[in-house]
Amino acid sequence: MLHRLREYLVTYGLLVTLAVMILAWTLLALALLAPLPARRRRAAARYTMMAGFRLFTRCLTGLGAYRLELTALDALAHEPGLILAPNHPTALDAILLLTRHPDLACILKPALLGHPLLGAGARLAGFISSEPPRRMVRVALAELERGAAVLLFPEGTRTARSPVNALTASAAVIAKHAHAPIQVLIIETDSPYLGKGWPPLKAPRLPILYRVRLGRRIPAPDDVTECTRQLEREYAAELAAAPQRAWIPPEALR
Repeated sequence: MLHRLREYLVTYGLLVTLAVMILAWTLLALALLAPLPARRRRAAARYTMMAGFRLFTRCLTGLGAYRLELTALDALAHEPGLILAPNHPTALDAILLLTRHPDLACILKPALLGHPLLGAGARLAGFISSEPPRRMVRVALAELERGAAVLLFPEGTRTARSPVNALTASAAVIAKHAHAPIQVLIIETDSPYLGKGWPPLKAPRLPILYRVRLGRRIPAPDDVTECTRQLEREYAAELAAAPQRAWIPPEALR
């Protein structure tokens, strides 16, 4: 009983901490970074966002909530012009990936860019709306051309079936037009916390294992359809023994 009470206290405490950190950073960033030229504003916002989320990961591990294995991403931190394509088991994926790269342009749903807590910071950092698709591709190409990395989730939403949802063609389309490779990222976690269908007020069992490792790097494609199939095969092979197979069903949730 006491252990379960601690799990609830740690879970809610961390969520409140994250919300306060995001709000405080957003207010400071709006005051200090908004007047800067767009290029400097974007760079400063991304770097300070990375630093802030790294501080949050110290809270996650320091309180024993998570066992994080993210160091594989460090090899990518200074590689220019990469498309990062992870699977998407939980709502924390983007936050945890942002902790390891100082110049990451995230492609987000329009609802997140308009979110009252997250939207202002995302816009300061120059994150990219997934709609309309033509603009998304155009802005992503510009980011890759100047040497940033682009992060997008080919599933489009959190995983609802094993090994992954049906993929969108966005990663392959951007890679083709940018002549840029796609670096597959494999996310493994042993908890359904903040996955598709997780009740927002339910505390998970702690600690949670969360691991990111590098999958295959797919060269810039000529054929978008075949490239998307390669991505599907890569996720299927790499996630065959992933711990989330225990809780993500083999068919889409209804």
